[in-house]
This record gives sequence, structure tokens and C-alpha cells, in this order.
Amino acid sequence: MSPPVSFTTARDPLPDHEQKQAALSYLNEAWAEARHDGVDGDCLAQASLFAAFAELVATYGEDAVAKFVEGLPTRVRNGEFSTRLAKQ
Repeated sequence: MSPPVSFTTARDPLPDHEQKQAALSYLNEAWAEARHDGVDGDCLAQASLFAAFAELVATYGEDAVAKFVEGLPTRVRNGEFSTRLAKQ
């Protein structure tokens, strides 16, 4: 008896920017589903931040993540995380 035929093929990993776009799409879908199920946006945001920081710490370590987050206040104030478009 021969082994089953596999129709999956190994793909090269996506470029970093494409992975980030795909990840954001997955997160947006999960976020929308949770909101539909009645989960508060603030709770989602806090849980998402916790999960994100936990993953970063597991990957890069506490010192590297602490250094990374030191720059967040400036990035927030500069509008990097704002979704509203500037009106002219």
C-alpha cells in the first residue's frame, strides 16, 4: 500500500511586510468577531497588548522589550497608531 498523496506544497515564507499585513488582517477579523460577541473594545485592547508584549518578551527578552516600549509615547503622539485620516 502506498502512502497517501499530499496536495500541500511547501511555500517560501512571505516577506516581512506581507506577513505583517496578513497578521493584521487575522487580528482585525478576530477583533470584529469578539466585538460581535459582546466583548468590550477596551478589554480587547488590554488583552491584545498583554499577549503582544508576552510574545515579544518570549522572543527578545525583557530588556529589549523595555527598550522598545520607551519609544512608544513619542510614536503615539506622532499619530503612528491613529486610524483617523488628517483632514485638509
